[in-house]
Amino acid sequence: MRDHGGNLDSAAALFGGAVEDWLDLSTGINRVPYPMPRLPARALTALPDAAAEARLLAAARVAFRTEAPMLAVAGAQAAIQLVPRLTPPGRARVLGPTYNEHAASLRAAGWQVEEVSELAALEGADLAVLVNPNNPDGRRHPPETLRALLPRVGRLLVDESFGDPLPDLSLAPEAGVPGHLVLRSFGKFYGLAGLRLGFVLGSAEDVAALARMAGPWAVSGPAIAAGTVALADRDWAETTTARLEAEGPRLDALAARMGWRLAGGAHLFRLYDTPDARAAQDHLARARIWSRIFPWSDRLIRLGLPGGEAEWARLDAAFGEGMR
Repeated sequence: MRDHGGNLDSAAALFGGAVEDWLDLSTGINRVPYPMPRLPARALTALPDAAAEARLLAAARVAFRTEAPMLAVAGAQAAIQLVPRLTPPGRARVLGPTYNEHAASLRAAGWQVEEVSELAALEGADLAVLVNPNNPDGRRHPPETLRALLPRVGRLLVDESFGDPLPDLSLAPEAGVPGHLVLRSFGKFYGLAGLRLGFVLGSAEDVAALARMAGPWAVSGPAIAAGTVALADRDWAETTTARLEAEGPRLDALAARMGWRLAGGAHLFRLYDTPDARAAQDHLARARIWSRIFPWSDRLIRLGLPGGEAEWARLDAAFGEGMR
């Protein structure tokens, strides 16, 4: 099993309580979600049609500021599993540590995978993969740096799942060139992860090949309908970005009371260096607050941002108790 956040059933089994009792800060999913629009009955009763999907893609192109060919899929995860099948397996390099599904999906498809720690080490790979901004440390790579990398690899995959608040960081506007793929998530920034909606952008040839692999009705009717409305609401996106920018330092101040040091992060999550990550997670878990720790580090813990004052007060109380 590959470890992920969001595993509240495991948290409840270890520490007690019902899943509904827990505050889940173990993911980078926005806890102040987009208000779910009223869905037309047809979104639930009919198979998704081409016109509805075209409206979704039109809204996504405006939101991502791009005219590149694009495919809607059932979450960015679906694209992560499809991309390794675009070409015969070869040598892949993944800039890490990062979201573990990239390397795992490549290995499952027969690729030779090397995880590297420096951007320059991606050069020469048949497929180079990086997350920008990175999960979990928030590392960012400017577009001009990634453009320079593109001719030095066979194909470059840039996962921008946490990129919505940083449009100037995105390579989506130029994703239509051969050998370049960009992934975008919907569920994280819009807080509607259960809809399972994401996008893959690339050359016309690559997007057509991915569409053939994904098959018909790759995205549900409710995801298409809700995504079309949400992506078109730029006022909500701007307000949400401003809120997240203000609340990151607020979380840092709470963590500092515990003696935790900021080690990185993005708009939707923060990464902290602690004396003992497992002890830190256990401390929060006793207050029914779930966090994310990593099998490759015994010091790092990641927290998503609370949603609303009641959740902030709950986290404040847990931090105020101090480590036992």
